Amino acid sequence: MARVLVAGIGNIFLGDDGFGVAVANRLAAEGLPVEVAVRDFGIRGLHLAYEMLDGGYDTTVLVDAAPRGGVPGTVYLLEPEIGEALDSAPDAHAMDPVAVLGMLRRLGGAPGRVLIVGCEPESVEERMGLSATVEAAVGEAARCVRDIIDRECAKGV
Repeated sequence: MARVLVAGIGNIFLGDDGFGVAVANRLAAEGLPVEVAVRDFGIRGLHLAYEMLDGGYDTTVLVDAAPRGGVPGTVYLLEPEIGEALDSAPDAHAMDPVAVLGMLRRLGGAPGRVLIVGCEPESVEERMGLSATVEAAVGEAARCVRDIIDRECAKGV
């Protein structure tokens, strides 16, 4: 079976930026296949790059707040252009997916397939907790990630 990493990303001290962490926490409490690792990486981009390097994952799903100009609470499924990301300058303190993929390349790794499940934030001001709008989107994002897991794990059969 294919191995899948689900990486919750975000700063829980910046309101809706903690979206990815909330989704990862929900998924970690569910019964997922043994081939799936769910991790809360918060803002630790270098740790995520090392996990992708050492984990042998076929697919990585990054779950994060994704400001794209839409309605707050909108859930997006994105597949980034990996070539651009791999040529970016690394920043060990950044959790931007492009920076993480750049670090991974410089460490000698290749990312496999990368998907982003993102949510349009309402507010990323200093505060704990998600806005009600973004909190309501956590379940939809978790379902989206489970659908991806089902598809990706089925490929390895």
